[in-house]
Amino acid sequence: MTIPRGTAQSPKYQRLAADLRRRIAEGEFTAQAALPVESELERQYGVARNTVRLAVDVLVNEGRLVRLQGKGTYLREHPVLDHRAYGPALRSAPRDPLVGMRDCLALPSAVYRGEAAEAGRELTVDFEMMIVRARGDIAERLGLRAGEAIVVRRQLRLLDREPYSIEESHYRAGLAAGTPLMEPDQIEGGDESVLAALGRTEIGAVDHLVARMPGPEEAQWFQGGPGVPLVVQTRVTYDRRGPVRVIETRYSADRSRLVYGVGDLAARAAQLPAPAAPVDPARADAP
Repeated sequence: MTIPRGTAQSPKYQRLAADLRRRIAEGEFTAQAALPVESELERQYGVARNTVRLAVDVLVNEGRLVRLQGKGTYLREHPVLDHRAYGPALRSAPRDPLVGMRDCLALPSAVYRGEAAEAGRELTVDFEMMIVRARGDIAERLGLRAGEAIVVRRQLRLLDREPYSIEESHYRAGLAAGTPLMEPDQIEGGDESVLAALGRTEIGAVDHLVARMPGPEEAQWFQGGPGVPLVVQTRVTYDRRGPVRVIETRYSADRSRLVYGVGDLAARAAQLPAPAAPVDPARADAP
């Protein structure tokens, strides 16, 4: 087995890491069995032990591998969940997170619950409420001055107790004052129901997507590899009067994938399998 040549400037350990990525992608290694020990990789590639160790370090930092003391090095598998960040609502209901649900702008919490249920995973959410000074970018998007007081409602989402996303909804203090938005609890019907009661029903949104490395607190919460970036989705929602709120959601890039549907997806829906019939609990044990 040889290491691909790559570019002249590419160090040997980086080329070895690239080949190990290829082997992982092709399914040569599984999460149930340890990777070959360093001495075996040294023999396979004909390189020094330090080169192997540096290459494995690269993949550990990327969150692809994990070293278990006394057991070996294993694939670090995070199931990737598709999140329907936006897509037109359809009447049909196929088993696909992109379609068959009400518009995710109207019922975002229901979208997360549906996606988790479809993947057979348990979704739990912790809520917090804070009154803070608005960052410059948040203030600009809400039409405020930087440093003005705003209300932030934070949701910490976990899937099967593994950190999944941090979502922060930013509201003008005057809009949230005297409403359930000031409480650090989940609101029946979602924040959207409070906004609708205030006459601020969201009818449109603009998303900004960036990738960046996590800060120390984010890295500690997500528990990812030190080289795993975050995908940050900043959504500004609007009604006919102007901006309503800014929603900033951070996802770990190794366990989330944002899906956007554009245009008429009826043809796509027609190609998907029909949803399974619901099970009647009263008949679940019937022969």
